Amino acid sequence: MKIRGRVWKYGDDVNTDVIFPGKYTYTVKDRAEMAKYALEDLDADFNKNAGPGDIIVAGKNWGCGSSREQAAICLKERGIGAIIARSFARIHYRNCLNEGLPIIISSEAQDLANAGDEIEIDFEAGVITAAGRALKFPPYPEFVQGLVNDGGLIPHVKKSLGLA
Repeated sequence: MKIRGRVWKYGDDVNTDVIFPGKYTYTVKDRAEMAKYALEDLDADFNKNAGPGDIIVAGKNWGCGSSREQAAICLKERGIGAIIARSFARIHYRNCLNEGLPIIISSEAQDLANAGDEIEIDFEAGVITAAGRALKFPPYPEFVQGLVNDGGLIPHVKKSLGLA
């Protein structure tokens, strides 16, 4: 699988209450509607201009804070192709995979790409390419690739059980 998109670049410690504003936690239930509020308090331009397949490149501890799944859901529903960060909060990391949202840990990607740059991720080869440079990362294990390819944990389990 290859993903190509424009970079949206953010720093360290972006928490789940900023990814999906906490004020909507108990009022917005529809997944498609959640997408309208992604990163609203961090970057006003994100929802005006982020396109399908765009890629978030972030610093350390992306998704820290609460364990709310809405933070992963709103980005997936917004059409984000992948998130690359120096590190992820543990629960958010798993929530992203459970939603089928591809994520990569890379200590170098934040220095590779600038906001607005085109970036490509080749998940099978384990290569991130931007600005004429390439970075390697460990490809997903087969099980994780299955989660992502099938659209998340629930669709993957249904497929595995022959229910989809």
